[in-house]
Amino acid sequence: MAPLRIAILECDTGLPKALAKYKRYGAISSALLEAGAKEAGAAAAAGLLQQQQQQQRTTKRELEISIWDVVNEAGKFPELGDVEGVFLTGSKFDSFADVPWTNSLVAYVRKILAQDRVKLVGVCFGHQIIGRAMGAKVGRNNDGSGWEVSVTDVHLTTEGKKVFDEEGKKKKDVLSIYQMHRDIVFDYPAGVQPLGSTEPCKVQGMFVPGRLFTVQGHPEFTEEILVEILEVRHQQGVFGDEMYKDAMARVGRRHDGVMVGKRFIEFFLGEE
Repeated sequence: MAPLRIAILECDTGLPKALAKYKRYGAISSALLEAGAKEAGAAAAAGLLQQQQQQQRTTKRELEISIWDVVNEAGKFPELGDVEGVFLTGSKFDSFADVPWTNSLVAYVRKILAQDRVKLVGVCFGHQIIGRAMGAKVGRNNDGSGWEVSVTDVHLTTEGKKVFDEEGKKKKDVLSIYQMHRDIVFDYPAGVQPLGSTEPCKVQGMFVPGRLFTVQGHPEFTEEILVEILEVRHQQGVFGDEMYKDAMARVGRRHDGVMVGKRFIEFFLGEE
């Protein structure tokens, strides 16, 4: 069976400790997809996916992941005929910036949206870029501190509960996920299904069956990655002592990152 070909568009460079472990920023998202594929395969083997065809597709189809540095090699993207899915990573950069590399990224996303074969996934900055490409307002959240950080509960919509439902387990009302952002998509673009909200950010995820799947959070982050970001931004004065202590108190809480990665894989496979 042909591999599932996913292109990761690497939108950041990463911090030293994370790079020492993962070698490049895009590999953090690759690790999430690989963990999600493993979980999907385990679910199939345990009989939690109902259709035999779904079991075979999830357990036997290999992942083929490529990583594209879209910051330093602006305008260089995979040919759509060479992939089944495109994954946009998070980033420290502004998704609303009028600069060449983000503008070319938005144009590429619109190219994907104009066809109906290649599927699109975005997290945090990637979620915002997709919103921008669809005509939504994207910018700085000026309510309160503007920031959402560390493990945060996202209140799921009716559609969100369906998308993140785990067979054999109690249905979720909230999705626990790492956050690290102060930029937001202000309103849902036309035609998308809203997945969830928080008080500071009402657009926490967007879904169009067979087309796109986004979350504002960082399912790919681990406690180790989040701690490094919190420490660096505290030292830089981006986060004050109170915000830093609150975020550090929540950083070790249980989160749904790998489950979201599993949903991404199932989405790419057409099993959403």
